[in-house]
Amino acid sequence: MVTSPALRHPMDPEPVRSTKAGTVFALGLIGLLTGPMVGGVVPATIALVLSMQARREAYASGGYLTGGAWLRRGERLAWAGIALAAITVVIALIIGVVDFAGSPAGRDFSPTVD
Repeated sequence: MVTSPALRHPMDPEPVRSTKAGTVFALGLIGLLTGPMVGGVVPATIALVLSMQARREAYASGGYLTGGAWLRRGERLAWAGIALAAITVVIALIIGVVDFAGSPAGRDFSPTVD
């Protein structure tokens, strides 16, 4: 038995891709690329906030807004950018602690002779 696709009403709008989905992907990519410089946290955070808004709008549209794959990819890129920024901060702290531990603490006085 062959089933026909659901008939749409002629006044229904055409499904379109959400513009926020493309923006989330672009910001996630920028966050990933600039993540090691720690500046990637800002676009990645904006991407995650926009993705929540886009998901709500897509749900409320009843299927007329598409772009779920772009949202998922953008979210993954944004989280990867945040992870790279966190790893960079941890490595910088470890290098700073090791450097601080190798330097002498306090003043180095010369011995006095009586």
